[in-house]
Amino acid sequence: MGAVFDVLIEFLRAQPVLLLFTLLFLGYVIGRINVAGFTLGPVAGVLFAGIVFGHEGLRISKADQALGFALFIFSVGYQAGPRFFSALKADGFKYFAVSLVVALCAVTVAFCASRMLDMQPGVAAGLLAGGLTSSPTLAAAQDAVRDASITMPPGYLPDDIIGNIASAYAITYIFGLTGLITLIRYLPRWLGIDLEAECRALEHSPSDRRNPINITTRRYRVENAPFTDLPVKQLREKYGSLLPVATVLRNGKELTLGSQDFLQHGDLLELIAPRELFSTDVQEIGPEVPLDWDISEIQETRTVVVTNAAAYGKTLFELDIPKAFRAIVRKVLRQGVELPHHAQLELKKGDVLHVVGKKENLVSLGKFMGHIEADLRETDMLTFALGISAGVLIGLVSFHIAGVEIGLGNAGGLLTAGLVIGYMHSVRPTFGRLPEATGWWLMEFGLLLFMAGVGLQAGGSFIETLASSGPSLIVAGIAITVVPILVAYFIGARVLKLNPAILMGALTGAMTSGASLSVVTAEAKSAVPAIGYAGTYAFGNVLLMVAGPMMLLIG
Repeated sequence: MGAVFDVLIEFLRAQPVLLLFTLLFLGYVIGRINVAGFTLGPVAGVLFAGIVFGHEGLRISKADQALGFALFIFSVGYQAGPRFFSALKADGFKYFAVSLVVALCAVTVAFCASRMLDMQPGVAAGLLAGGLTSSPTLAAAQDAVRDASITMPPGYLPDDIIGNIASAYAITYIFGLTGLITLIRYLPRWLGIDLEAECRALEHSPSDRRNPINITTRRYRVENAPFTDLPVKQLREKYGSLLPVATVLRNGKELTLGSQDFLQHGDLLELIAPRELFSTDVQEIGPEVPLDWDISEIQETRTVVVTNAAAYGKTLFELDIPKAFRAIVRKVLRQGVELPHHAQLELKKGDVLHVVGKKENLVSLGKFMGHIEADLRETDMLTFALGISAGVLIGLVSFHIAGVEIGLGNAGGLLTAGLVIGYMHSVRPTFGRLPEATGWWLMEFGLLLFMAGVGLQAGGSFIETLASSGPSLIVAGIAITVVPILVAYFIGARVLKLNPAILMGALTGAMTSGASLSVVTAEAKSAVPAIGYAGTYAFGNVLLMVAGPMMLLIG
């Protein structure tokens, strides 16, 4: 077996493309292994697959890793852009404060651990990134070494520092991930907090918690009282849940009835509503009659992006989309995360609504809310390429102050370019278009490409680092995971007065941990924590990216 493995290693050494995609394949396989309901995910899977092959001396080119880094960081900025700038101007202070507390606490613990354990250069930055399970922190720290924005300690080469960062990150990552998930799951129980009850209180009623996913249209003939005895206004007050979007047909013509008008016996009532509504007492209207048109030809689904000031800052109840535009909101996304669908949900700039209705109604809704995402598959490659180029150029700019060179570096430059272009796209939809699926692929592939290089780099010194200081690094990494969460929770609950369910989601966003968010929403049996996650995620990415190079300077 040893001889076969040696042959395989030499074969992969001569086939860099095969090596890269073998790592990605094995990473996904490892990441999907389920142990007691816990999975590592593809990022950790690629990292550990890379460590195994890296121990045998395999590497990918620096250009490949740099490409992955650029795609990942720029995509993070692009995704966060719309929400980041609007949050700074609106209600983002509380979320920014939570993110800042997490970052400062983590840096403080990492600094203390570095001094107490007399760590080699770079280890503290890797410890910080691993304890937080933060890929942006790792990427920014390694890039700061690679582009020489950090002065090398005497006797150390850049590859030595990068190797130390990667090894410390790999050792502490798995414990950071499991520790974070465990703490997020059990902290509310230890504090006696009923997340499910907190979410119900925010949602106002259990029926509001369910997202209407399956939307359909049916037609009923009005025959029964009180549908012919009460004016339209009273009908809506009494049967509001049965009449989300209703069209009245009389003698083959569509009518617009005022609040004091009455329905007549024989009128046809077309209802657009969640499918489950039609299994309730909607038959009170009268008998169902077949439609004389194809639902798929009339009823459409569109994606509406909220960019107009007339729409954001208002709740779904205040907007009353079914009544004002005769359309149904299927779901609301913020930062790519689905939010709870209830009347008191307040829309923010950059939110994405999936709506169902007739084409002309959806066009009107899109103009009011912001714009409708066009059914296009093309990415604005001109702006995408310009953005990454501009980000690299911004990163090259530096200033000497008191003998110290200060600049954003590649990480800061790419993040800044992504933030600006993402925000400009939210203002001018035709500029910088990056379809959602394409954006996800670029960020995921870029991260995994970068992480493959990290794993291979760490493999060279992983065993040595683990043997010499593994236990102490693990303990320090656990402290970096636990202390920021506890401190930020106390400040968020006692000082900022955030709802516990939203605060738990905010903590996962501040640490940019999507895996932890899924744990919170499962415990809460609600998507309410996603509001907090979306609020802190953009700030968390930016602050933790700054924290990586900072740790190199002070650690």
